[in-house]
Amino acid sequence: MDSPKTLQQAIQHFSDYENCRKFMVAVRWLDGIVRCPTCNSEKVTYLAKAKVYRCYVDHPKQKFSLKVGTVFEDSPIALEKWLPAVWLVVNCKNGISSYELHRALGVTQKSAWFMLHRIRLAVQSRSMLKAGGSGDEVEVDETFVGGSLRNMHKKERMKRFGFQRGAVGKAAVMGILDRKTGKVRAKSVPNVKRETLQAEVLQEVERKSHVFTDEALAYFGLAEKDYVHQVVNHLQKYVDGRVHTNGLENFWNLLKRGLNGTYVAVEPFHLFRYVDEQVFRFNNRATRNNPLNDFDRFHLALSQIAGKRLTFAEVTGKVGETAF
Repeated sequence: MDSPKTLQQAIQHFSDYENCRKFMVAVRWLDGIVRCPTCNSEKVTYLAKAKVYRCYVDHPKQKFSLKVGTVFEDSPIALEKWLPAVWLVVNCKNGISSYELHRALGVTQKSAWFMLHRIRLAVQSRSMLKAGGSGDEVEVDETFVGGSLRNMHKKERMKRFGFQRGAVGKAAVMGILDRKTGKVRAKSVPNVKRETLQAEVLQEVERKSHVFTDEALAYFGLAEKDYVHQVVNHLQKYVDGRVHTNGLENFWNLLKRGLNGTYVAVEPFHLFRYVDEQVFRFNNRATRNNPLNDFDRFHLALSQIAGKRLTFAEVTGKVGETAF
């Protein structure tokens, strides 16, 4: 199978449905044998004119397309547009907005917005292994995402927040960076209280790891939980030998650049999806030890589409409501 290396080559390559079909088969079934998503039978045949497969086992849904069983399921948008969309999301450093995608692909802005959320679900991954280990170094930090109060009209600010200052009205995101692997884990959290942040550390970081944080009081007490906890006071300096959180500061900079510059307005309800998108790009960036190219990231993202489903009702928070 030919592998496109640039966006131009990807668009040209996937404008042919047969290339889309072969690629989808290759990433979904590593042995190249198409199986029915309903019964997992290999007794299937390809119906070229209809662009679907037919299973010869007797069950209700004998005909299926390559979208069935993936984040693309039930989408009327063709694979010739879905695959370039995935390429753009995983390879644009600051992300791509739904308005950009709608103009580039010729779909409505509403469809492009839904496509982007499905792709973010595809690239979402949760490691079963904990970060760090005995003697390994791990950075832990949190940040706040949202508009500044000074940009809000005074009357609206007083009505909603009174005389409160600082991070009020913003959403919190917590991150953990394993220096050994260079991989980051990040998620939106309801608050930055001690019990919330330390529960995440206990869940995601191996005991006896060297945990580096800033001077936030929420992290005090980690040493009593079998971690080697060291703190850098940002009021005095940002680096104290090996003790710093600059790796996560780099990730926060990339995350906020995309949120503020590309997506502009992100609802807290959807924030975790945008965080997942940036985590995927960061963890699969090209480095000296991991020289990934654009096709590698694209292939990795497509290898994760199976077994995931996101409906429009779920993404809009209207599950169970009656449609009129």
